[in-house]
Amino acid sequence: MKTFTIAWGDHRLELGGRALIMGILNVTPDSFSDGGRFFNFETAVSRGLEMVSEGADMLDIGGESTRPFSDAVSAAEEMDRVLPVIEALAPRIEIPISIDTTKAAVAEKAIAAGASIINDVSALRSDPLMAPLAARLGAPVILMHMKGTPRTMQKDPHYDDLIGEIKAFLLAAVRRATDAGASASRLIIDPGIGFGKTREHNLTLLARLKELGELGFPILMGTSRKAFIRGILKDALGREVAPESPEVEIGTQASVAASILGGAHIVRVHDVKNTLATTRIIDAIRAALPS
Repeated sequence: MKTFTIAWGDHRLELGGRALIMGILNVTPDSFSDGGRFFNFETAVSRGLEMVSEGADMLDIGGESTRPFSDAVSAAEEMDRVLPVIEALAPRIEIPISIDTTKAAVAEKAIAAGASIINDVSALRSDPLMAPLAARLGAPVILMHMKGTPRTMQKDPHYDDLIGEIKAFLLAAVRRATDAGASASRLIIDPGIGFGKTREHNLTLLARLKELGELGFPILMGTSRKAFIRGILKDALGREVAPESPEVEIGTQASVAASILGGAHIVRVHDVKNTLATTRIIDAIRAALPS
């Protein structure tokens, strides 16, 4: 696996030696994965601190759900949700905070509050001010592939060449960032598991993830509790499985292991404690592979 170093401000990420864990903190009332459990300020801050203690290498805080068919919220509402949590957590933790947003106004305020990474699921397409902002601030940016928007992405997604189209999309996103002045050395790509993709598309991505490594950027994978895992388990068990069920967590860890073996540098998850165990075992297996 190719190694990368991303250094900015007081932070430094060494990518490739071991898989890094990004803990998900949804400060929303309608997240598919946790049903709004951390929408309350005190609960959100407590959960953020807990994930740090469990071994998270970074926290990803978001105030707008990107579940399939979700509606957008205003920048003001998004800031009301995330800024108090970031302001409370940033002075108390040493790991970087990522702001999960497609809005430049939210990203700018979040970084002023203590965040330092921009995670844009629109890959800088939703807001023309986002790329110049990222360049001006020198913040690392996560560029994710998504077909359509959260509201439309799961309406019969189709690809003629899944891997080729995702690679082309991500390269265009990289150009969008660098043309605005962002440093290519601070870009991370995410193939967008579950964002405009069928179960088969997601499984193909996991099986062929190494091909995205050819782009020459660190890879983030977010498979945690996704619908394709729940769908496979529903078919196997003959019943519905809730996102927070033990079966889905086991399925998530299987997908995390596959992601790392496929070349993912960062895994974005809800359950940091279990993921730490998975990453340590898979990292040990990778280290034993012949070079």
